Amino acid sequence: MGTDISGFLEYRAPQAEQELIWHTAHDLGSLYGNRDYDAFGCLFGVRNYANFRPLAACRGLPADSSATVRARFAQLTDWYGEDGFHSITWITWAELAAVDWDELAEKPDRRLHEYHRTPNGLRMTGKSAWSPAFAEAVGLEQGEVRDWPEGTEWLVGDTLYRSVTMRRRDAVTETGEWQSVWTAMKALATQHGDDNVRLVVWFDD
Repeated sequence: MGTDISGFLEYRAPQAEQELIWHTAHDLGSLYGNRDYDAFGCLFGVRNYANFRPLAACRGLPADSSATVRARFAQLTDWYGEDGFHSITWITWAELAAVDWDELAEKPDRRLHEYHRTPNGLRMTGKSAWSPAFAEAVGLEQGEVRDWPEGTEWLVGDTLYRSVTMRRRDAVTETGEWQSVWTAMKALATQHGDDNVRLVVWFDD
């Protein structure tokens, strides 16, 4: 079973003689509809196979969430109970704007990166925590997974298996689907300020 993300973009703006109140700007589903575990791990610590230091993991639902977010959570709790979703968290545009996207993960990816030999060189074909062909070549037991040092590699037939430490920009690419989310948040921040724009998310399996 896979893991999906849901959430809302919020902003807060001053009202006459009142404290700042958070409002809903966008449903995350209107901007992002992918299931990308590298990004989930890098940003929020969910399905963190690549061993990133998460930017914002399990902070919980903000106490001052917008009325739309509170209503959505009440609805989900009514439908599925509190176990129907997990890893609730949030992150501001100020935090995202300060990220060093060249930062390396804390350890090599738990999945070996697979490359296929072609006449034009190596072409990446995927990642896997366990491969029958690789396991047979190096003598792993059924389902056994090991941590391998960075850069370790094996050529099995036409497939090269390599242990790789990813950078944040490998998980959240400059041209990937998250860019529409960042564009929307940046536009809101231009109007309301970096600390007054945030993304609230949760996950379900």
